[in-house]
Amino acid sequence: MTLPLSPIDQVFTGAGSYPLEFVFAYAGRIDPDRLADSLKRTLDHFPAVASRLVALPDRGWGLEPSEGGCVFEVVDSPVAFGDPAARYGYISPVESVEGQPLARLRLSRTPDGSVLGVSLSHAVVDGFSFFHFLTSWARVFQGQPLVPPSHRRELLQPSPVPPGPALTPADVQDGCGLFWGEERPAIRRDRLRWHRHLLPRTELSALLARAQAGCGVRLSHNDVIAAWLWQTHVPGWAEGEADATAWINCPVDVRRVLPGLPPTYFGCAVALATASVAREGLREASLTDLALRVRSAVARVDPERVKGSLALIDRLRRQEGLAVLERCHVVHPRAGLLVTNLSRLPVREVEFDAGPPIAFDILTPAERCAVVLPAADGVDVRVCLPRVQGPAG
Repeated sequence: MTLPLSPIDQVFTGAGSYPLEFVFAYAGRIDPDRLADSLKRTLDHFPAVASRLVALPDRGWGLEPSEGGCVFEVVDSPVAFGDPAARYGYISPVESVEGQPLARLRLSRTPDGSVLGVSLSHAVVDGFSFFHFLTSWARVFQGQPLVPPSHRRELLQPSPVPPGPALTPADVQDGCGLFWGEERPAIRRDRLRWHRHLLPRTELSALLARAQAGCGVRLSHNDVIAAWLWQTHVPGWAEGEADATAWINCPVDVRRVLPGLPPTYFGCAVALATASVAREGLREASLTDLALRVRSAVARVDPERVKGSLALIDRLRRQEGLAVLERCHVVHPRAGLLVTNLSRLPVREVEFDAGPPIAFDILTPAERCAVVLPAADGVDVRVCLPRVQGPAG
């Protein structure tokens, strides 16, 4: 049965739509036959993972279960995990385009153990769903019951509305936090750069105390980390640009916002909280002011905002056709940053017969995007920097 994509799912299709990618390192060998068998049984509960995109009559995309929709392979790697030269060799990336598999899983047998690389289309999963699938796979492998996912994507489908005035880029930005403009560039992994911030608890506490001083609103670590990253990175990226405004987007999980949406909803259940500041003033702005802007943006993501955002994306697609999706950006392409907080990921639950992972890494190729990950003491922040300039290839 074909499953229509929700409006926010639709955004993550076409050229330049990045997949979600993680790799997990294990000290021992994972039995590939047991892994493949448990995967097959897990996919019975997660049919969207084993699917391909198909065009629907209403000029939208749907997910159609496919025999080759989820690719699993076993390879041998001559280098140990952690070697920078092997970073991208642990994954086989998916492309969220018609006819292509939307899940690629690679088990690499390395000199010191195993590495499991997972690339899933962002049209199929968000961060929560990504790990719901992986931890369920691990539970099936171990012979344990899983938490059944909900596939009710119709809950994020807006009610049909009569056509209104033609939407503008400003309407789209104000209504759902997307930037409608130039076509998204094709992903070039060889030109991506990464920056890593390890923030121990003591440093996090100091940042929070600095922002909270004299502030009558109670701030969170999330507010302050996002504000600090905004101020740390965006001023340098925007130098020489004509954009007068600097932006930050923070995905909000709407499972805890929309009444009636199951907590186990399997799909891309996010809305964008968007804040801005004058670009020239970003570097000198107080951390308190920036954190308050982030906090206010997140607070505005209520049920009405979520429903309005979904309806606007759907209206834009119907107005402009599927091609418009490849000109929608979840982060401002020159003077913006997107910050996703995944600091509570259940990484240790992605456990097979080699025990829990001894290390993991994120490889999601999303320029100008930062991900806050768990660390033994504090958080581990990975920032995917703007690409190295060079001739197209």
